[in-house]
Amino acid sequence: MAAGAAEAAAAVVEVGSAQQMEELLRLRAKSLLVVHFWAPWAPQCAQMNEVMAELAKEHRHISFVKLEAEAVPEVSEKYDITSVPTFLFFKNSQKIDRLDGAHAPELTKKVQRHAASGSFPPAASEHPKEDLSVRLKQLTHAAPCMLFMKGTPQEPRCGFSKQMVEILQRHNIQFSSFDIFSDEEVRQGLKTFSNWPTYPQLYVSGELIGGLDIVKELEASNELDTICPKAPKLEERLKVLTNKATVMLFMKGNKQEAKCGFSKQILEILNTTGIDYETFDILEDDEVRQGLKAYSNWPTYPQLYVKGELIGGLDIVKELKENGELLPILRGEN
Repeated sequence: MAAGAAEAAAAVVEVGSAQQMEELLRLRAKSLLVVHFWAPWAPQCAQMNEVMAELAKEHRHISFVKLEAEAVPEVSEKYDITSVPTFLFFKNSQKIDRLDGAHAPELTKKVQRHAASGSFPPAASEHPKEDLSVRLKQLTHAAPCMLFMKGTPQEPRCGFSKQMVEILQRHNIQFSSFDIFSDEEVRQGLKTFSNWPTYPQLYVSGELIGGLDIVKELEASNELDTICPKAPKLEERLKVLTNKATVMLFMKGNKQEAKCGFSKQILEILNTTGIDYETFDILEDDEVRQGLKAYSNWPTYPQLYVKGELIGGLDIVKELKENGELLPILRGEN
């Protein structure tokens, strides 16, 4: 047992500098690289290190790396690491995926999906891959509007994909996306499945609409807005979210797992009141994270709302508690 644990631990490389990170990306360019940005003070990171060690035993052709986020700030800033644990996935020295938070099942699923992309020989113990046509059907139906593109909406990796994203965003169309660079099997298979040889490809309700030229034509003829589902306007969405529960806390993390010291302190205060409340993790939704600052005219998090009205952040909540005013406010009496 001890030998097995040592073997697993040895399979996870520890990186301590930006130079080491760059060197590793260069040396492991042809394999999948999974990097865990962690902190020694966070117990959830220790748990996820154990999960990663187990994954390293199962997937010996994948490189697993630990990087202490606060010890190498230049790397954390480069990849916008705002909380721990965070996992980044690299192929061909390019970031292809990301996972924020201690979600062991989701990490396992992402590792398996990227490992099964066709870039690596499957280990003898791995199960046969599911039928590609079934997988493609599931992917094209994964959201009402699905965009298969090169890169992500935040980081398009070709001009055509960038233009497509701009058109959809300009029309406030709600869509999900799939980076075809992250999965060579999907990239090649979808061309045959859709009988469409190029990317990007846009699907609505599982049906192919077409590529960039078709979408441009639909935009010019004013048909695009009738075909694709609209996203709710941000202000309307924020109003719904702030009124989702009588007491709503917008924070980094959630009730079970705060991801910053301020959020942790406000949770501790609220938990002493006995009042029911709900939380929203602003790290999971950048649109809400940025938009709520303007909506509330309050630049930082956490933010506490009662009946849709902003109460304030941690300092305000501390003052209200000290003055004996917090409980009446949470009860809606003031």
